[in-house]
Amino acid sequence: MPAGLALIGVPANSSGTVDGVARAPAVLRQRGLAEALALSPGFTDTGDLVLPVPRAVRGASGLLAEDALVTMIERAREAVSAARRNGLFPLLVGGDCPVILGALGALQAETGRSGLMFVDGHEDAWPPCLSPTGEAADCELGLALRLFDAELTPGLRGVLPRVHPADVAAVGPRDAGELAAAGVPTLEGRLRALIRPSQLTADRYGAALAGLPPPWWLHTDLDVLATAELAAVDYPQPGGLTWSQLSDVTSAALGTNGCAGWSVCIYNPDLDPGRGGADDIIRYITQAITAATWRQ
Repeated sequence: MPAGLALIGVPANSSGTVDGVARAPAVLRQRGLAEALALSPGFTDTGDLVLPVPRAVRGASGLLAEDALVTMIERAREAVSAARRNGLFPLLVGGDCPVILGALGALQAETGRSGLMFVDGHEDAWPPCLSPTGEAADCELGLALRLFDAELTPGLRGVLPRVHPADVAAVGPRDAGELAAAGVPTLEGRLRALIRPSQLTADRYGAALAGLPPPWWLHTDLDVLATAELAAVDYPQPGGLTWSQLSDVTSAALGTNGCAGWSVCIYNPDLDPGRGGADDIIRYITQAITAATWRQ
């Protein structure tokens, strides 16, 4: 059992800016996230990663702010590794989804293998050259699966983890129509499990959790929620989970043997002027941790 929880802020936005989701860790702290988590035994706030100012220009791999992306991956990996060495359970609060690339790299360095429970409203496996935005947040799962190595620069390729499709379960993607329209292949049938919102049952989810190789990472992209539940995300879609469904999914994962860390991403405080979304996120995080029975 971990000695405690380590909060790690990752103020990154793969659009190449320092606003939007990059402001999420600071706003969640302002709304009391650290104070709420301090009720957990052994809590440590490690602060926010210091990251370079990005440049919103596509690099040779086809992604915006590639140098900043490489640095973020390296520093997230180092922060997760440090927390794990100290017997702590790392909680990465982003920012956007490429934070998982550093987290998975840290786990892989421990055992040579890492699993992933990927809870997200999108499959996030666009080839960088086809991404309509140029954001690494369109393709971080594809990068982790090493689907695009031939397109990447050595510098980016060198910091990526290598995760096997059989070690990944995805829950919540609902962008199949968008992918089909763009001619981007779906990951359905290629992962251990891909469970769309309409297919989510306790039995199917439990089987997906049970099949992940330890240590594995839990990732939550908050755009897995319906827009009526949380509107402060950059790329909303029809459908999605309720807060209750997401809380059940999260608590079950945190309480499952082998879960080695958690990331929560894609809250845009610029779209939440009243900060009600921030308060809901803090409540979700703290309740999920309280409800979970942690085991390593």
